[in-house]
Amino acid sequence: MDTVNKNSIKEALNEKSGFDVWWRLMRPHTLTASFIPVFVGTMLAYHDGTINWTLFLAMLVASLLIQAATNMFNEYYDYKLGLDTEESVGIGGTIVRDGIKPKTIRSLAITFYGIAVILGVYICIESSWWIAIIGLICMAIGYLYTGGPIPISYTPFGELFSGVLMGTVIIGITYFIQTLTITSEVIWISIPVTIFIGSINLSNNIRDRDGDKAGGRKTIAVLIGREKAITVLAVLFSIAYSWTLALIIARLLPIWTLITFLSVPKAVTVIKNFRGKTEPLEMMPAMIATGKTNTIYGFLLGISLVIAAFV
Repeated sequence: MDTVNKNSIKEALNEKSGFDVWWRLMRPHTLTASFIPVFVGTMLAYHDGTINWTLFLAMLVASLLIQAATNMFNEYYDYKLGLDTEESVGIGGTIVRDGIKPKTIRSLAITFYGIAVILGVYICIESSWWIAIIGLICMAIGYLYTGGPIPISYTPFGELFSGVLMGTVIIGITYFIQTLTITSEVIWISIPVTIFIGSINLSNNIRDRDGDKAGGRKTIAVLIGREKAITVLAVLFSIAYSWTLALIIARLLPIWTLITFLSVPKAVTVIKNFRGKTEPLEMMPAMIATGKTNTIYGFLLGISLVIAAFV
């Protein structure tokens, strides 16, 4: 690609130099998949009468670091496997468009993992060492998502792994370290967040379908086609909101949780912005809006639990 076209893509994506390069490396629109589960799990514990703010902050930072490191490993291995080029239209581009050395990104990811481990030790001391085993498994899967002999991202199971691990598992861990127990109610309540986080992954794969297909990936979007994948995304959104309503009716969630439906317009925007689009650059707003849907829903869910605790 010539320099003019390369710069045109950077301008279209509003990519800037300096600190913005390192901020984009962490793929900030995906970090909602780390913040929201920790927030929801903590607010569930608060609703049940207990909270340790230091543990909350430690868990939050550790989760963000693991997510950021996973994104960096994704950037590193996508480049090594030839999936990311200067023509790729994605938030990843630190190597191919900004010139950061792959080794630097890999080292930074390992450093983030190291800091997360230190925070994990503190969390274990304050709760249970079983958390260490679960945490190490999560970190290993984060690495194996794009690393290892058979990267998870090359299979149709990327959405499942990311959704369950970042949704149900993280919410469960967060609740457990606060209360030293886990309940079936927490698992049921985590399902919508799990769906929204998996949807972030699906949204990304819808945008990258053509490049992923050329690179040999077998994602859901590649296997069933872009339009059908968008329909699957719409169905997942519908299930998440229907599940939420069922939880409210079953009194597993307070009536205040109806405020989460304020996120519906953003979810509708995602589908509208995907339909009829074929170019990755055209689909960027829809992909970003998917992350915002998770953020709005999860934040309002947590707030509803806080309100219910006071009422």
